[in-house]
Amino acid sequence: MKSFYFGGQKSGKTSCASAKALKLATSKPYYIATYDNSYKDEAMKERVNRHIKQRGNEFITIEEPKDLTKVIKENETYLIDCITMFILNNMPLGYEEMEKQLQKLFSINCNIVFILNDINNGVIPMEKYSREFVDISGLIGQFLAKNCDEVIEVKYCLERKLK
Repeated sequence: MKSFYFGGQKSGKTSCASAKALKLATSKPYYIATYDNSYKDEAMKERVNRHIKQRGNEFITIEEPKDLTKVIKENETYLIDCITMFILNNMPLGYEEMEKQLQKLFSINCNIVFILNDINNGVIPMEKYSREFVDISGLIGQFLAKNCDEVIEVKYCLERKLK
């Protein structure tokens, strides 16, 4: 089963997607944390610590900011939090390389719950790198929506199943 959860910042995506991963798992699921801590951002560090506290001991945590294919194995359950940070970390590779990596994940017999921030409802950014990031985020979102077994939009911790 491949599930895709998306929504705005602080919409409740992680808590909803975590519940889904726990429901799918037959053993302790894996939480793949994609945040690259090299940015030295104290506010993000606090956010990460809140996520760690929220999930407690229910998941086995793997920190992998760039290459998801090297940590996902057959017959396990994974929560990837989040694809937005995966995109940011892999911007130098370009969309095609990110899509190839995600395609490999879909060929692995396992449960994966993907989380993506919905950042495509605003104005077009003025700065080129930001525009590319928003564009790639939208394209990756389309790829996930097309290929996942289910697609769930989250707003204020309310889930709306689209597929």
